[in-house]
Amino acid sequence: MDFQSAVLRQLKNRREGYSLEQPFYIDKDYFKLDMEMIWYRDWLFIGHDCEIPRAGNYFTVQIGDYPVVIVRGRDGVIRAFHNTCRHRGHRVCTQERGASAKLVCPYHQWTYDLDGSLVFARQMGEDFDKAEHGMKPVACESFGGYIFICLAQAPQDFASFRATALPYLQPHRLSESKIAHRNTIVEKGNWKLVWENNRECYHCAGNHPELCRTYPEAPSATGVQGAGEDPVITEHWQRCEAAGLPSAFTMHESGQFRVARMPLIEDAESYTMDGKRAVKRPLSDDVTISHIGTMLMFHYPTTWNHLLGDHAITFRVLPLSAEETAVTTTWLVHKDAVEGVDYNLHDLTHVWNMTNDQDRSIVEENAFGIRSPAYEPGPYSPDHEGGVMQFVEWYANFMVDRLQGEKAPLSVVA
Repeated sequence: MDFQSAVLRQLKNRREGYSLEQPFYIDKDYFKLDMEMIWYRDWLFIGHDCEIPRAGNYFTVQIGDYPVVIVRGRDGVIRAFHNTCRHRGHRVCTQERGASAKLVCPYHQWTYDLDGSLVFARQMGEDFDKAEHGMKPVACESFGGYIFICLAQAPQDFASFRATALPYLQPHRLSESKIAHRNTIVEKGNWKLVWENNRECYHCAGNHPELCRTYPEAPSATGVQGAGEDPVITEHWQRCEAAGLPSAFTMHESGQFRVARMPLIEDAESYTMDGKRAVKRPLSDDVTISHIGTMLMFHYPTTWNHLLGDHAITFRVLPLSAEETAVTTTWLVHKDAVEGVDYNLHDLTHVWNMTNDQDRSIVEENAFGIRSPAYEPGPYSPDHEGGVMQFVEWYANFMVDRLQGEKAPLSVVA
């Protein structure tokens, strides 16, 4: 039996309501299969359009083996390209972010316009055709302040996610925000452990004292378990929707993405130690009521998000290896908000800086234990870990579908 068939059999025979078998969390070959079947084929949240507000602004990212550059063109369009020179493969943009009228490879100065076309390659001979050697494009979609890319030659459908999420995102006007702070931590655990930890608050009371000041640990807060029957949540939805803020829990039939607006605890308005707003200047002029709670959005495999009345916090997950995952947290505020006047950076970031560090420790200890030969899949709590079960079900179903659909070849990427 070949490797893919063996993994397929494991997934089909997995015990529902239990964690995955050990290799899914630590084995390099299983990780490679995750990359080829999911990460190199699906839409990935990569950043925000406010990061590149002007023509020539760019940032770079590494997804597994693929370096990518995202740049805004002179026509205002945001595009993504494989960050590999068409001459001999040197990275064209070697910095994390920057601004340039053209993209120039530092090796031999091959020069590309902001639309990826090759405009200069010295002494290449009379028969050389620049038109055939532009940077290879990567599928790119920007909406609601978010930028997503897909490495596949034939990307999966994006329209259904856009149609679902955009009405929830639009009132927050993230395209008119700015980044107040960003940091990246590396968690020494598999990307699925990062997600499993995120998808429940069963652990919150014992591990997140700062977050629990404002965020409810009730299972219904995830939206997966009983949100529609919770009178506090349904009243919150009605109040927000009456003010023009789509709020009710909505999940795609595949389980890959969902949106929902959830209330915070009691009178809390923001993720701060006292529950008061971290930013005096509202995030959006279109939000006219207070106490809107948090608009929760996830899209597997790369992002979960919290959009509040005063700021937004977005999270990007990128796997580095079978047992290392980079988690980037970004705090966004209104573009006119002034640090030291409208907000204090410590107060804005403290709760999630602490929470992220606590989660890093949890994931790493979880990974440490899973490496033990004594590990075996354990049961999830039906009362508290419905979100985890939903994630694992999505992962297993996604992998089964793709392994059955492409037995021999792995994913085809541009």
